[in-house]
Amino acid sequence: MKDHLPKGRMGRLARLAMSGARTGGALLFSRDSAKSALDSAAVLGQLRGVAAKVGQMVSYVDGLVPVEHRDAFESSMTRLQSATTASSPESIRHLLHQELGKPVEEAFGRWEDTPIASASIGQVHRAWLKDGTPVVVKVHHPGISEALEADLRNAGLLEMAVSATMGTAKFESKRLVEELKERLREELDYTREAESQRRFAQIHADDPLIHIPAVIDELSTARVLTSEFVEGRSFQEIQGASLEDRRLWAETLWRFVYRGILCEGLFNADPHPGNYFFHDEGRISFIDFGCIQVFGEERRLSAVRLHCAAHAGDMETFRSEASAILQTRGGDYDQLMFDYLRNSFLPIMESPFHLTRDYSASLVHQFRDMCLRLLKGSNDDYVPMPPGLLFTNRLQFGFYSVLARLDVEVDYAAVERGFLKQAGGELDEPSGT
Repeated sequence: MKDHLPKGRMGRLARLAMSGARTGGALLFSRDSAKSALDSAAVLGQLRGVAAKVGQMVSYVDGLVPVEHRDAFESSMTRLQSATTASSPESIRHLLHQELGKPVEEAFGRWEDTPIASASIGQVHRAWLKDGTPVVVKVHHPGISEALEADLRNAGLLEMAVSATMGTAKFESKRLVEELKERLREELDYTREAESQRRFAQIHADDPLIHIPAVIDELSTARVLTSEFVEGRSFQEIQGASLEDRRLWAETLWRFVYRGILCEGLFNADPHPGNYFFHDEGRISFIDFGCIQVFGEERRLSAVRLHCAAHAGDMETFRSEASAILQTRGGDYDQLMFDYLRNSFLPIMESPFHLTRDYSASLVHQFRDMCLRLLKGSNDDYVPMPPGLLFTNRLQFGFYSVLARLDVEVDYAAVERGFLKQAGGELDEPSGT
């Protein structure tokens, strides 16, 4: 069976543009929204690569689609969270033989040709080692490297078009696109992902509620990643769980994200719901460590002080640390970013906090409005986003959208107090303790 993955630059651009036209039509004509979104999901899923990532993000991030069309889009696009078009068994077996140096039957005790998931870069198969140990094997879609490079070249075309029509040189869009390309290319390297997976396992080794599957090194390469098999309830399956269960899971999610950032300067920048398996008593298994953002020590310590200031309600320190991280220099832009960050930290400043979908969407809208205001004005005080911060917006856009769907009030400040001192923060004890 031949795989039909479009790899050419212009062919992929045309298919992506067709998907965009359908999506745009859905926003304009409500009676067609469900069908257009379903058609778009099919196109994005077949294209894989960057295109499928766009579809995955649209399917769960609040604020990207108008409220009146949100349900129609989610119902048809959500399938991209766990499945894009699968590659053929023959092509997967051939790639495995190339990578592992032996046929599938010799590498594994048992292999299932039907994938259990298919995502933007690769697909996942169940297998068993020679001793009967169950594992999952993530394998590149054949041809995905060429397809991704075509998408990244198209991203350069889009960046130039935007700069020419909107005069956005001051936003350093070319540099930001290059940063985006760098992160996406890293996702192709499963050797790098395996190392990140091991690092996150070490960070959370003492936390019984955070489980990260072990990597099987002898069956992992740059295009194949074999890990311990995990199973549990999906994000969709736990939507109707009890209030207490959802609260415990929200606490675990917050601890996983912010302990990694504040204690070790590591951020898993792909927080979509398909990367979590939920267990009893707040325990979660985390998978997919392909997109990782590393913070330098100076930025990590600034982030720790920023969080400590948010806990203390010290807005003077909060502002100074925010300015240090964003390298602002006063003026309107500094105020706009301060207002945005202050709203982003409400889960800490007003803890216990009920993080809702309206709140997470409001942050997307506020960020969009800020960008529009900057485009329309002279903004001589504007400072381009410093290198290494592009993916941090996924905290507010992606991660907060996940928490919002748990629909529960959580004492996020109390969760952070459990590791802020470990991160080097100075934090006053809460009154009454």
